[in-house]
Parts: sequence; C-alpha cells; structure tokens
Amino acid sequence: MAVDSNKTYLRDAVMTASPEQLQLMLYDGAIRFARQGRDALEAKDFETAFERLSRAQKIVLEMQQGLNFDVDRELCERMSGLYMFAYRKLVDACCQHAVGDVDDALRVLEYERQTWVMLVDKLLKLDASQVVDLSTQVPAGSTGGALSVEG
Repeated sequence: MAVDSNKTYLRDAVMTASPEQLQLMLYDGAIRFARQGRDALEAKDFETAFERLSRAQKIVLEMQQGLNFDVDRELCERMSGLYMFAYRKLVDACCQHAVGDVDDALRVLEYERQTWVMLVDKLLKLDASQVVDLSTQVPAGSTGGALSVEG
C-alpha cells in the first residue's frame, strides 16, 4: 500500500511541476542514484551498484536529450559536454568498479544542480519584481474610481 501511495505522490508531483521543478527533480534523482551506486561499489555490491548507476546514467541522458539547441546553441553544446562527461564517468564506474569516477560525475551534477537552483531563484525574483499592483494604477483621464464588473 505504501508503495502505491509513493508512486501516486511522485506521479502527481511530476504532473504538476513546472519545467524548472522537473529539471531540479532530474538532478536530484541522478545525484541520489549516483550516491547509492557509489555506496554499493564501496560495499562491493556490484549488482546494486550497476542498477543504481544505470538509473543515474539514464537520467543524465534524459537531461542531455532535453536540451533545446534552437534557443542557445553555444550554451546547449556546453551543457551537452558536461552531461556526456558525467555519463561517461558513470559508465566507467560501472565497468571498472571505480568510486573515483562516480565522485567525478557527482561533482559535475551537484555543481550544475546548485547553478540551476540559483538560476530559478533569480528568475523568481525577476518575475516578482515585474508584478504590478493594479489597484495603484490609474488610467489616463480617469477619476481614479474603482471599476465595477456589475451592470
């Protein structure tokens, strides 16, 4: 029962999230699975390590495939390079059982997550500063009286 309610909660969270929140969820998932894979490698549990690192790899590929090169080609090329670096490090970690490769991927993913959070915060502040209090706006030639919707 708890598993079903967790899946329902996750589905609802994803379905109602903004694009910015979805990107943050992807970073969080990739980081979480990479850390779990790292822990499994340290414990010599290679089956679990493979499964968790593979999930992190899939998320990183999803982020890479979601880049929109039509918006800003140069930025997307840079981001694609970072994602491919992290992806290759996660693959190498699976193949070579190398914790250091997971650490390299995690450094990139955690840094990019922090950057994403700063960007979202900045966008929210810009949106908030552009909100205009309509009650203080008086159209030219108006007496300043309240508008009525009633007939």
